[in-house]
Amino acid sequence: MDSLIPFTTSGSLVDCVDRKMLVILRDGRKLHGVLRSYDQFANLVLEDTVERIYHGNAFAENWHGLFLIRGENVVLLGEIDLDREDDIPLTQVDYHLLEPYHKQDADMKKEREDAKAHVLYQQKGFCKEGGEGDGY
Repeated sequence: MDSLIPFTTSGSLVDCVDRKMLVILRDGRKLHGVLRSYDQFANLVLEDTVERIYHGNAFAENWHGLFLIRGENVVLLGEIDLDREDDIPLTQVDYHLLEPYHKQDADMKKEREDAKAHVLYQQKGFCKEGGEGDGY
């Protein structure tokens, strides 16, 4: 009867080992790689890892190779469909060409988030992220 209960722990990752995965981290990075191992804390080991950045209708990849990810930094983990992977309607460009635009987009997003956090703090009394009571 217990076998009918779906996995809600890192044990549910057993079917994802040796598959190409997309991992989105808390800092916004998007990593593509083959999941080789994991543990009870959902710490992940990715092989043949690339970091992918986007701007407009273009993307670029930066090779990282073997990558160890602490489980608490994972926001999203999903399997990449290998049959549809090459069907993306984006143009691949050199990483160093796209990197300044990506950083500019990230800086603008951070400014917007800081402004929102300031308004929520001043008008609604919400604490700032990373502030008192926000620790683990």
